[in-house]
Amino acid sequence: MSQVNYAAMSDQELRQHFLRHREDKAALRAYLDRLSDRPRDVITTVDDPDFDSKIHAAILQQMQAADDRGEAGV
Repeated sequence: MSQVNYAAMSDQELRQHFLRHREDKAALRAYLDRLSDRPRDVITTVDDPDFDSKIHAAILQQMQAADDRGEAGV
């Protein structure tokens, strides 16, 4: 089996590769490592009085971004 260069793949390509080759544990690890290395934006906290409106706004923003990219869903 030839070596696969996960670093050269885009996130989407790596995800698709793993979905097609579910036995490839190294691909899964590479994908999960990428996800965990990303900074996470904190939208709100549980005790925020505007919790619901902030969550709602964040969901709408993600849906709009997905729509702009032509994706069916988030």
